[in-house]
Amino acid sequence: MTVRSRFWHFKKTLLSAGAAIGLTGALLTGIATPSQAATGPCDIYASGGTPCVAAHSTTRALFASYNGPLYQVRRSSDNTTRDIGLISAGGVVNAATQDSFCANTTCLITIIYDQTGRNNRLTQAPPGGFSGPAAGGFDNLAIATAAPLSIGGNKAYGVFVAPGTGYRNNSTNGIARGDAAEGMYAIFDGTHSNGGCCFDYGNAETNSRDNGNGTMEAIYFGSIKVWGFGTGNGPWVMADLENGLFSGVNAGFNSNDPTVNFRFLTAIVKGEPNHWSIRAANAQSGGLSTFYNGARPNVAGYNPMKKEGAIILGIGGDNSIGAAGTFYEGAMTSGYPSDATENAVQANIAAAGYATFNGGGGGLLTPGTAVSLRATTACCTTRYISHSGATVTTQVVTSTSSATAKSNASWTVRAGLANNSCVSFESRDTPGSFLRHQNFQVSMQANNGTSLFASDATFCPQSGMNGQGNSFQSTNFPTRYIRHFSNNVYIASNGGSNAFDSANLWSDDVSWAVTGAWA
Repeated sequence: MTVRSRFWHFKKTLLSAGAAIGLTGALLTGIATPSQAATGPCDIYASGGTPCVAAHSTTRALFASYNGPLYQVRRSSDNTTRDIGLISAGGVVNAATQDSFCANTTCLITIIYDQTGRNNRLTQAPPGGFSGPAAGGFDNLAIATAAPLSIGGNKAYGVFVAPGTGYRNNSTNGIARGDAAEGMYAIFDGTHSNGGCCFDYGNAETNSRDNGNGTMEAIYFGSIKVWGFGTGNGPWVMADLENGLFSGVNAGFNSNDPTVNFRFLTAIVKGEPNHWSIRAANAQSGGLSTFYNGARPNVAGYNPMKKEGAIILGIGGDNSIGAAGTFYEGAMTSGYPSDATENAVQANIAAAGYATFNGGGGGLLTPGTAVSLRATTACCTTRYISHSGATVTTQVVTSTSSATAKSNASWTVRAGLANNSCVSFESRDTPGSFLRHQNFQVSMQANNGTSLFASDATFCPQSGMNGQGNSFQSTNFPTRYIRHFSNNVYIASNGGSNAFDSANLWSDDVSWAVTGAWA
């Protein structure tokens, strides 16, 4: 999609009864039942007669037999690279490889490998209709530690796309072209999106330009309303078909496309001659819902389609770079998958055990636990997040500090006020008051019960960016993390117009040791 035309627990286990029903449904509707060994989504697609022609994941194998690398990282300390593979064939990622290789430095995801053997890998997107912020107009690469999660009880990382980040392959093998049939699915973080153009995964132009209506077919996830939208305030799963984000047959509003914000979201778009569909589900449990199933949009240029066969992730077809989102896994098929095949894929996804990861804080980040938050930057390892009234700074606290100083630096972990998968920090000595950001500065304020306060006071923990402790991501500004700078406390991005966004020591300054509370 472009902006040119206008302005811009369920636990890991065997397949559940629901999954078994999905597979039974596949039998009843006439597709081949996946064999016992066909345990990956792409095995299921192949059994349904619509094999994967691209398969990307940073979390697990998408074929039962796959035992190659999932992705590659590059560390900033010496610019060397390392492939990140699996614990075992057909299994989940060996995140310990990344953690060891990236310890005490920053790593970027440089390649997301294609598991099909067609070499449809994704790499740093080049400039196109729009230029990215990296050297030569390329897009940024994702920070490898920015989206931690758990899958099947094992640590993993997703692809965290901040605006300006993007991946692409303009020279692919086997991806649908013209009006040929295809399907695609992706698992996203349904709580991480924005209204920028365009967080996509799927089929795009091979020259990184807007080549007209119908030259794309990709999954879009976000809340932009310029071209199309559904019910509620978004985000929505829609199809990016170039010069139009479509939520149904009509341009603009389509009431059957609901707002969806599951923490782990399965999103599906598929298309064939004059027929396409949108489907989605909670990737942790339950079945798929169909939001649209019908004819191509009633706008000129989309029937027949003119798909070109490139693959994009996190950007629009012409390299529009305003979007945000998080990607965990996805695949593209040859042919139009049946609903029954996709239902079986969804059952496989739900059984995989996607879950949030507390970033290494362990029991200390359990709601109700009393903690203190210590800086890990070399200059400041005796300094803790503290308050004096509403003012929040870092203060030196030791065993000989006053009782007041210890109390001011102590917090109670609460389930996130805006997202109970994350956390909020309530003052120990001023119950009812929480750490909250306003204008990017963190202060302590009494909970006023508004949704804005809840969002401002909710932070999602993950592994510390410098390999120590935890980093705490703002839930409503997901590129920003709690940071100390000149002894004050902010939510800061890695580079930006504010002094506290300085890239110097950013990974250290946003990493906090979670300790037992001083008081």
